[in-house]
Amino acid sequence: MKIKTLIACFILACAASSCIQDEALNSEAAIDACTGDDVQLANINADSKVIYVYVNKGADLSKQKLEFVVPEGASIKINDQAAGDTESTYDFSEKPHSRKFTVTSEDGQWKPVYTVNVVLAELPTSFSFEELLSSNDYDIFYEFHTLQEISKVLQWSSGNPGFKLTGMANSKTDYPTVQVANGFRGKGVKLETRDTGSFGAMVKMYIAAGNLFIGIFEVGNALTDPRKATNFGFQFYKRPKMLKGYYKFKAGDVYSVEGKPQDGVRDKCDIYAVMYEAENNSVMLNGDDVFTSDKLVSLARIKPEDVVESDQWINFEIPFEPVKGRVIDDTKLQNGKYKLGIVLSSSVDGAYFKGAVGSTLYVDEVELICED
Repeated sequence: MKIKTLIACFILACAASSCIQDEALNSEAAIDACTGDDVQLANINADSKVIYVYVNKGADLSKQKLEFVVPEGASIKINDQAAGDTESTYDFSEKPHSRKFTVTSEDGQWKPVYTVNVVLAELPTSFSFEELLSSNDYDIFYEFHTLQEISKVLQWSSGNPGFKLTGMANSKTDYPTVQVANGFRGKGVKLETRDTGSFGAMVKMYIAAGNLFIGIFEVGNALTDPRKATNFGFQFYKRPKMLKGYYKFKAGDVYSVEGKPQDGVRDKCDIYAVMYEAENNSVMLNGDDVFTSDKLVSLARIKPEDVVESDQWINFEIPFEPVKGRVIDDTKLQNGKYKLGIVLSSSVDGAYFKGAVGSTLYVDEVELICED
């Protein structure tokens, strides 16, 4: 009996092995995304096979750490040196600061060649929320301005990737952060505090505030340490004086803490900007320390008592105030040792899962006023 059983298992194993071997290899060959320590935006033209990677203007082009995402089983090479789909360091120092990469499909039949151009760029000072990157799941905002051959580039981040984990979104408009057609001027951004459903209740993250910020959202921390998933700021070379723009806000009906309704509490939105010292590009303040870090130099934040609920657009002008008497050092500023972040949220304490489902904040035409 045991022998018969062993023979049967052997036959099944062989059959399974045969099925695996007969499975067709992937024929896809493309560069789907590009990220890196200095990358603010990567524009990929799938038709022309040309990629423009915009990095902060203080970046070392001779040591660019880039991570390319390619289809399953595909490989990528530069000058016959395997790069893989993991992070590698490349030299883009020679003009015109471009290199050619060949992507080979898993089945070896397709080998498109991409031209990757690295462009030094600065953080813009005006934000209109008119442009979106291509995405199948949720809206990703970016800003692009060119002034006197200087690129001003930003790809906004949001908590949308974390909300995707809840399974509560059936379309793009179900996410907390979306683009709307009726902004103050042209299009704008809508931030809405959403219910995270049974999944959120299971992990004790009962709501998801709509948010948009300058920085990076690390989806890997979204469930284990959500406030550290939001990393704020990119290098900035000017002295900010004021944050201004337009907003509309309406609080949700039921304010809750840890999923429990609280009587007599009204939700508030949050709009703020921070300027902080960063001795190197790896330093980033996050949702835990953005207001308490000793690196924080200057803060512009709307006061809760100044938040107005209205269906009409309201102008806000928030001055930057020094934090604990700290000042911006001119030499450090010129050397790119400061970062600036702007944060918009539909619930002021949404990072602590306190707020009201349905609280909605619209924002448009945001501008940083800086010293000359």
